[in-house]
Amino acid sequence: MKVEQISIFLENRAGRLEEVTRILAETGVSIRALSLADTSDFGILRLIVSDHEKAKKALKEHGFTVGRTSVVAVEVDDRPGGLNAILQVLSAGGVNVEYMYAFVQQSSKTAIIVFRFDKTDQAIELLGQKGIRVIPGDVLYNL
Repeated sequence: MKVEQISIFLENRAGRLEEVTRILAETGVSIRALSLADTSDFGILRLIVSDHEKAKKALKEHGFTVGRTSVVAVEVDDRPGGLNAILQVLSAGGVNVEYMYAFVQQSSKTAIIVFRFDKTDQAIELLGQKGIRVIPGDVLYNL
């Protein structure tokens, strides 16, 4: 139940993010979730998209450096303590969260958090044992 995420390395200058979104729009690829982290010289744009292969190909053709990473999307109750309940399960199982980003679903009582773990398969197993919903890629790509 892993989700494919693409990561794009961007020079930290005006117009680069717009270029990525334009290329994706022209290619017919929808962005489902994103995270942008930066330093003084470059940024890392992490995306969950409707078609990661198509996006990766189009961006590479335009000279972008693109990587692909497996992440896990987890449904979390949208309430105080919802995230903490998930993190307790992972912590107890010895799984480290390397990074994460989240979004709230429209007209829903849950949020979706995208995690990158140091032990992805173990994390999926631990979450499943506790009845925590891990969202398959084909569902997330089509939200």
